[in-house]
Amino acid sequence: VQLQASGGGLVQAGGSLRLSCAASGRTLSRNGMGWFRQAPGKEREFVGGIMWNGVNTYYADSVEGRFTISRDNAKNMVYLQMNSLRPEDTAVYYCAVREDGTYYYSRRREDYNYWGQGTLVTVSS
Repeated sequence: VQLQASGGGLVQAGGSLRLSCAASGRTLSRNGMGWFRQAPGKEREFVGGIMWNGVNTYYADSVEGRFTISRDNAKNMVYLQMNSLRPEDTAVYYCAVREDGTYYYSRRREDYNYWGQGTLVTVSS
């Protein structure tokens, strides 16, 4: 499985961005997926996750109510809509996929088998 994240960029505080993650290699309709981020000098942290069918999502407290994850299994895509962005949201954002047949998301990095290359989001104050 190969993942390609895109959509990052520079935005002012309070603005919005939509990140996309395109998967190739095989379909991901039976996989939990997640978004993580890593700010300079910090560890990679969980942002949110989505269940295989898109019904259930879970978010870190820091982004709850501002970020929304969705997926389109027919297109093998997962999205991260980010609203009300803050300077502390500045980071490289990564999409990740769990192993085939693992339907639920996880908050743990080690539970994900495949990672995209990351896309940089910079929020200016």
